[in-house]
Amino acid sequence: MVEHGQFIDGSWRTGGARASVEVIDPATETVVATVPAATAADLDEALQAADRSFPAWAARPATERAKILHDAASALRARRNDIAAILSREQGKPLAEAAGEVANAADIMDWFAEEARRAYGRIIPARAAGVSQQALREPVGPVAAFSPWNFPVSQAVRKMGAALAAGCTIIIKGPEEAPGAVCEVVRTLAEAGVPAGALNLVFGDPPAISAHLIPAPQIRKVSFTGSVAVGKQLAALAGQHMKRTTMELGGHAPVIVFDDVEPGKVATQLAAYKYRNGGQICISPTRFYVHEKAYDAFLEAFVAKAKSIRVGAGSEDIDMGPLATRRRVDAIDGLVSAAVQDGATLHAGGRRLNNVGYFYAPTVLGDVPAQSPIMNEEPFGPVALINRFEDEEDVIARANSTPYGLAGYAFTDSSRRAALVSARVRVGMMSINHLGLGPIETPFGGVGDSGHGREGGSEGLDAYLETKFVSHLAA
Repeated sequence: MVEHGQFIDGSWRTGGARASVEVIDPATETVVATVPAATAADLDEALQAADRSFPAWAARPATERAKILHDAASALRARRNDIAAILSREQGKPLAEAAGEVANAADIMDWFAEEARRAYGRIIPARAAGVSQQALREPVGPVAAFSPWNFPVSQAVRKMGAALAAGCTIIIKGPEEAPGAVCEVVRTLAEAGVPAGALNLVFGDPPAISAHLIPAPQIRKVSFTGSVAVGKQLAALAGQHMKRTTMELGGHAPVIVFDDVEPGKVATQLAAYKYRNGGQICISPTRFYVHEKAYDAFLEAFVAKAKSIRVGAGSEDIDMGPLATRRRVDAIDGLVSAAVQDGATLHAGGRRLNNVGYFYAPTVLGDVPAQSPIMNEEPFGPVALINRFEDEEDVIARANSTPYGLAGYAFTDSSRRAALVSARVRVGMMSINHLGLGPIETPFGGVGDSGHGREGGSEGLDAYLETKFVSHLAA
């Protein structure tokens, strides 16, 4: 049994009067760790620490902040396998995926370290002699960040790396479902030289923590990754206190497959991507619209790939692990059952696996009615919904039929069609003829109910910087 801790003002905190939250191995349903729930006193101490340490951390040259992040990135790579084992055990994903996530987190740190060295302002020509005009970039201040359980390491590092690189201090609320790997990343950053108070990690009851941190006067920026419903609540709370927000919320990504591509090849590629992390990915391709001329061949290849996916514990030689929680299994099973009752055809999966663990078979549903809940609610699991289309205008309307707007995909050999879907599908990110979303050097985020703001790219650092205009008349 492992006892994880909170990290507040440079020290790890466990036990005491704090309630303890159990961490469940999703493959065995056994308790493998505990994590303390933050008290109000813990949160107040974290707020004070982040506020107190902000001026000195913001004043550090960007080159010094960059060196600390680079050193932490190197340490992450050296500890990649150990952290991946913790991540796989607590979250369920295969070891290979977990190791890839840790490596990606190191790349994120390196990217923001370098990007912070280039947070340029600008000189603006003045209208009068003797006047200089500057637009300066300054860190926004202490940040409250909330990271999810589906990518516990990389999503936390997107927030910590950007905030620290920009010169902000941060309190990050990690996921209780999979806290261990996040703790190790915070430990790595502290050992690399992030000063006491600049980085704080807490766990506990999400509503209580958000209600305490977001209105606090010390907090100047809020970053959240999670569900649409919770994101709207937190954005509203932040708005009441005029706090800047980045909201990376849910998705229900449409995939448009035209009849001018090789359907079997495209289907096999998409199916492998669909079941990555058990489909528990906000940009996971989910609503497949396949031209009727390619539909049968696409469906056959997709189903064959889905049935070949090896499911098991993350530590084994498998393709897909268990879902992260029992509630995800129950939610997926309910949506699939409702879709079949609505008239969808079940081609693969559609059932729980094993008597122990949160396993669910890779599932394929065909000809799913548009009114079925699964077509309108993010399933966030290993379910592909494959429907046919005939008309370009119709398929674009169907792709835009939900309030989500995070990611979209299209496959076509026609430059005209590529331009059409790029312009008309309402998403924050569109990938055409490959699966190219998510590199840290590119902006990541959505529109509509999928949120606002961007993580990644130069935009990811901008979210933690204020612009100050200075006009100076020489004496």
